[in-house]
Amino acid sequence: MTFDSEKLLDDTGWQLLQALQDDARLSFAELGRRVGLSPPAVAERVRRMEEAGIITGYSAQVNAEKIGLPLTALIGLTTTPQQYPQIIALLNDLPEVLECHHVTGGCSFSIKAIASSMSHLEALIEKLSRFGSTATSIVLSSPVKLRGISHSACD
Repeated sequence: MTFDSEKLLDDTGWQLLQALQDDARLSFAELGRRVGLSPPAVAERVRRMEEAGIITGYSAQVNAEKIGLPLTALIGLTTTPQQYPQIIALLNDLPEVLECHHVTGGCSFSIKAIASSMSHLEALIEKLSRFGSTATSIVLSSPVKLRGISHSACD
């Protein structure tokens, strides 16, 4: 953590981060009520956290199944470093790809993707297989949902 981050992430800063991760639509007035600051003070702290790169954006969480994309898959792709630029370009162009991580271990990339059907997923895997071998796992359920980062994770 940099010096600026340490100053911004006191107990109040962590409370603000937690509240925003739980509901990014909270007003500065409501955030202020929750952490004991005035709305202008909250606005300034949030702005400083954005400028420091601690807060990188705000988004809505969408239920993929409700919009016709019921399959979630985790795809491991093993390839050579020479192909990384082409693979990364392809992954950035594929709307089914939600996340991609360059990882250590048996594969080069770990990819989280969604699909409307098994044939849709198969077509996606075919595109990726041009660059190397894949190993795919279908997500059956997600007992731990996407959650925010808490202060206790830093301990």
